[in-house]
Amino acid sequence: MTTNLLDLDLDALAAFCERLGEKRFRATQLFRWIHQRGASDFDQMSDLAKSLREKLKGCAHVTGLTAISEHVSADGTVKWLFDVGGGNAVETVFIPEDDRGTLCISSQAGCAVGCRFCSTGHQGFSRNLTTGEIVAQLWQAEHVLRQRRGDGERVISNVVMMGMGEPLQNYSALVPALRVMLDDHGYGLSRRRVTVSTSGVVPMMDRLGQDCPVALAVSLHAPNDALRDNLVPLNRKYPLQELLAACRRYLDHAPRDFITFEYCMLDGVNDQPEHALELIALVHRRAADGGVSCKFNLIPFNPFPASGLRRSPAAAVSAFAQLLSDAGIVTTVRKTRGDDIDAACGQLAGDVKDRTRVGERMARLRTITIKPVA
Repeated sequence: MTTNLLDLDLDALAAFCERLGEKRFRATQLFRWIHQRGASDFDQMSDLAKSLREKLKGCAHVTGLTAISEHVSADGTVKWLFDVGGGNAVETVFIPEDDRGTLCISSQAGCAVGCRFCSTGHQGFSRNLTTGEIVAQLWQAEHVLRQRRGDGERVISNVVMMGMGEPLQNYSALVPALRVMLDDHGYGLSRRRVTVSTSGVVPMMDRLGQDCPVALAVSLHAPNDALRDNLVPLNRKYPLQELLAACRRYLDHAPRDFITFEYCMLDGVNDQPEHALELIALVHRRAADGGVSCKFNLIPFNPFPASGLRRSPAAAVSAFAQLLSDAGIVTTVRKTRGDDIDAACGQLAGDVKDRTRVGERMARLRTITIKPVA
């Protein structure tokens, strides 16, 4: 069996090349061809010795994911549905803005956490993605979009691990993928511009802070344990007191001086003034223990039938945000993007929400293979 080089960060690729009798600088050249230039054909890699290229053809390959479909929103958001085999598919979303291009990447096929407001959680969990499957989403999106734009300039400036799945429950594949994103010979992304979102897997938050600290977003969604137990089942294992303590520890290593708390606004559930006041008290109470420097990102809920939940009215969201801001907490309201193609936050189940029929749909859909070239 040959090795997919998308599975390897630079250190692992150097070790792979060493086993072939090659020096590290050859691994660096190969890494650049793959990630900076999007090459998958070893014959394109003209500065590699012909002998190495022949070796690679016998033991390695560079293979991305097959795109089942691609949808472009009226606001320019692009959503891909990628086949990951076994009747499973994952979604990846590119969000263009004036000052950045953000790619939202999936880490699992499905999700085991089961948050009430997230359509992905309602489809169940199938498996973790490999490092190569995580990296391939960036590899393919960056080079396809770059080709379409035609100027050769970088398109993706920010990556958020906020797609399908709980990233910290796929830790062994996540960290090498992050290292590829951050490596100057790869995508050269700043640690401040790569964000891992978690529902609160406390032990893995501590490990990430030691192994590969990037920006951290925590899915909070409730100001007390009773409500959060209902909305985010993982809270029963890692309640708020433990979660906030882990956030404080993470800040010792984080590239940003704050944790982002994500808060999905649910009509009549967690959006009342008393909930905002309870959040303020929670943050301030913890501040007495050393503080959690944070900001809140209020997220409009994107309804789906199985949830039984409704989006908070705009007035309620504004009033909630104002209470937090008046208490000195930096608060933003996320602008919904791509909701006309089911690419908005919490909607990433889309075409794969009925997992038992994915294989049937894959057979019917026209398959588009996205294969970056140099």
